[in-house]
Amino acid sequence: MSVAAIVFDMDGVLIDTEPIWEEVRREYIDELAGRWLPDTQDRFMGMSTAEWSRYTSADLLDGRCTPDEVAEDVISRMAARYAAHLPLMPDAVATVKRLAADYTLGLASSSPRRLIDVVLNHMGVTDLFAATVSTEEVERGKPAPDGYLEAAARLGIEPGRCVAIEDSSNGLRAAHAAGMTVIAVPHPKYPPAADALAAAAYVAGSLTDVTPELVTEFR
Repeated sequence: MSVAAIVFDMDGVLIDTEPIWEEVRREYIDELAGRWLPDTQDRFMGMSTAEWSRYTSADLLDGRCTPDEVAEDVISRMAARYAAHLPLMPDAVATVKRLAADYTLGLASSSPRRLIDVVLNHMGVTDLFAATVSTEEVERGKPAPDGYLEAAARLGIEPGRCVAIEDSSNGLRAAHAAGMTVIAVPHPKYPPAADALAAAAYVAGSLTDVTPELVTEFR
């Protein structure tokens, strides 16, 4: 069965914002005299807004702020950071344009809709994506497959005919669970777990390696 669509993750794949998310959340939790646990960053990666705001409120802040307050405060800080500087991953715009010439594009991100729209608009690629999904818009965040399944549904293309491009452990697990072929582009600061990486059909050194010629190998 031939590949018909490419579904991108956003954070860590198109933009180098995982370090910013970590910094902003750490600062916010510290200001409220909360605690950062050894596995907190790993747990955050892939969670939907509803999931990470509940986790932060209950487990890290002991209920000092409601999940809605946590989400609004953190997302507002992230939007301000994006406005000041949006750190694109190397070759991100070129890769999107390169693949859009041959494949339908989708996006399945754990970021809130507000930030997805800012990023794609800043990159100048909004019109190249036929469908975009925030895990705010589905029942479960990554590693559940919901976001990827919804992206495929909105594209009108079977998951088995989609290639997902992911960097994180939970993202790789989510795309694989959705039945997509997965290309891993690991972030050097946040390398995925070995079992998650094993779910990838190909591990790329960078986005530069992700070409239409590579995708044709999965036909």
